[in-house]
Amino acid sequence: MKNSKIWRNLVFLGFVVLIVLFLNATADVPPDDKLITFDGCTSILVGKLASVDGSTMTSHSCDSGTDRTWINVVPRKKHEPDDMCTIYYRSKRIKGPDHPDRLPKGKIPQVAETYAYINTAYAVMNEHQLAIGETTFGGRRELVSKEGILDAPELYRLCLERAKTAREAIKVVDELTKEFGYIDAGECFTFADPKEVWFFEILGPGKGKKGAVWAAVRIPDDEIAVSSNGSRIREIDLKDRENFMASDNVFSLAEEMGWWDSQSGKPFEFCYAYAPGTRTRMGTRLREWRVLSWLAPSLKLNPYSENYPLSVKPDEKVSVPDILEIFRDAYDNTNFDITTQMMTSNRKGEAVKSPVATPFMNGELRKLMNIERHRTICVPYATYLQITQSREWLPNAIGGVVWLGYDNPATTPHLPFYCGISKMPDSYMVDGRWGYRTDCAWWAFRRVSKLALFRWQDMTKDIENVWKPIEDKAFTEQAQIEEEALRLYKEDPQKAKEFLTKYCLDIANNTVDAYWTLGDHLWSKYARYF
Repeated sequence: MKNSKIWRNLVFLGFVVLIVLFLNATADVPPDDKLITFDGCTSILVGKLASVDGSTMTSHSCDSGTDRTWINVVPRKKHEPDDMCTIYYRSKRIKGPDHPDRLPKGKIPQVAETYAYINTAYAVMNEHQLAIGETTFGGRRELVSKEGILDAPELYRLCLERAKTAREAIKVVDELTKEFGYIDAGECFTFADPKEVWFFEILGPGKGKKGAVWAAVRIPDDEIAVSSNGSRIREIDLKDRENFMASDNVFSLAEEMGWWDSQSGKPFEFCYAYAPGTRTRMGTRLREWRVLSWLAPSLKLNPYSENYPLSVKPDEKVSVPDILEIFRDAYDNTNFDITTQMMTSNRKGEAVKSPVATPFMNGELRKLMNIERHRTICVPYATYLQITQSREWLPNAIGGVVWLGYDNPATTPHLPFYCGISKMPDSYMVDGRWGYRTDCAWWAFRRVSKLALFRWQDMTKDIENVWKPIEDKAFTEQAQIEEEALRLYKEDPQKAKEFLTKYCLDIANNTVDAYWTLGDHLWSKYARYF
């Protein structure tokens, strides 16, 4: 066993250098200074009447080459009246939940009690089943302000620490940004609580100003929505307080900057006032089209349209596996599927996709083959993907669950982590962004996903033979696990939390072990191709 680990480490460490060079052009993540547009993440929202079981859902594919990989559970905490809450930079230096090297930006007054939450790179769900998804859209450069201390990741954390519902979270953001200032680019927060889902977009107030400008739209219970790095909120009706909210300056700032004239007779449209460039990008619009068309094909949406409805009613009610299938999509079998442009012949003389045909082909190879590729929903540089369920008919500890998978969604099983668990697996709390480590869960999945890029058509079949039974079993067992957890909860809530914690740790640890074994198998089976 020891020799096997040494072999694994030596071979893969050498291979990492090759992988970085080969895939460098694949990660189409824009430089940090390009605040106008981003191509990082996708989020899908599902209202409770649009899901098969009454769950609300939100999601976030953290498509980033820089965000941290470690995940932990932050417990509920009580605080003294004079306590302060430290606000941090979005530091890339924090190597784990206990790592001391954090960069403070300032302090704000602490609240009497903060709620427990699952702490991903962008905090995902708290103990009250409030969940958040995210995409960055950038917006106008003129709106980015340095007058303040709050960026998007810290607002996520503060929302989950201080709010029980989506409406409360929006109020938290409004109050905090007014006093302490928003200093990030344009962001879409996709909120879900057990009853409602909300689509929230926020930008800075402008250079030299402290505050923010934002708008929020409640997604109808029987509809779904998507955000993919483009501002999507158009007209807002603030007389309808049940379904719309906005910052006090939402109209006045646009007039002040000359981006809208209230006397023109033209309606105010949030996205065209504050982030017009995002509506012209095919990488954004194609993903919007794909998600909405996938779930509501009867609408017959045009992939080249500039705008689509913010939300639509799906033709059929959707489940978590349905949403996962979308996140694994690379425009498969559409006119935008580049693998169909890489054909070869099998032994029977039949035309088939080349064994190395991958939807994630890097830029240099695409140039050589004269192939155009648009940004897909599924990407090989994802840090993780999360899909949440919030369910009002269950106790919070059982009703809230995060389905989480590391790295490329197409090569990874997504496992359940309930919001009532007390800790994450040890290997999930190790940061892999700093280098290859065999005690880090992220690398178990990342190694497999990167190997697959060398012979995609064949390897992904072998990989699916591992991830699909694991994932299917988790979904099949969900009702049984929750029934037992509910029985224990009625006896003693702590027993239910301990039961769910053990279940989540066991399934995650077993899957990580299976992926280390799978990676070794791929090396052996496909060695002649490397």
